[in-house]
Amino acid sequence: MSHQENVYPERGVDFISKNPQDFHQVIKKNEIKESRFLSDLVDQIQKAVWQDKDYKEILKKLERVESVSDYTVDPQAKLLFLKDRVVIPRNHELQLDILQKHHDSPLAGHPGQEKTLKLIKRDIYWDGMNQIIKDYVSSCQKCSRNKNIHHKKFV
Repeated sequence: MSHQENVYPERGVDFISKNPQDFHQVIKKNEIKESRFLSDLVDQIQKAVWQDKDYKEILKKLERVESVSDYTVDPQAKLLFLKDRVVIPRNHELQLDILQKHHDSPLAGHPGQEKTLKLIKRDIYWDGMNQIIKDYVSSCQKCSRNKNIHHKKFV
C-alpha cells in the first residue's frame, strides 16, 4: 500500500500525511489483535479435540495419509482443515466463543444472520454451523431490540 501525499491541498493535510508513523502502528495493532484471536482459537481447539472422539479419529487417519478429499491436517498444530477452513470439534463452549467474537463484540457490531455466517465461514467450519449461527443471531436480544420493523402502518 502506498500513500500519495496531499493530492488535494485545498482539503488540508490528511491523517497519514500528518502522522505517517501512526499509519503503520494502526496496521500492526490490527494484525496483533487478529493473531491473538487466532492463537487463542488454536489453543481452545487443541483442548477441545480430546473431548471429541470423531475429531480425534479423523486426525489419526489423516496423519497416516497426506489428505482425504478436501480434508488436510496440520501435523504441528494438530488441526484438521476442510479446504482452507479450520474444523472445530463438537464443543458448545468453543462454538459459543466463536459466535460471540464474530457477532457480539464491539468490533463485529452485531451483524445479521447472513453476515455473521459469512464472517465465520470464511475461516471456520463445524458440522451444523449454519443452523446454530442462525439460531444464535435470531435469539440475540440486542439485535431484536434494534431491528427495524418492516410492516405496513395500521389504519
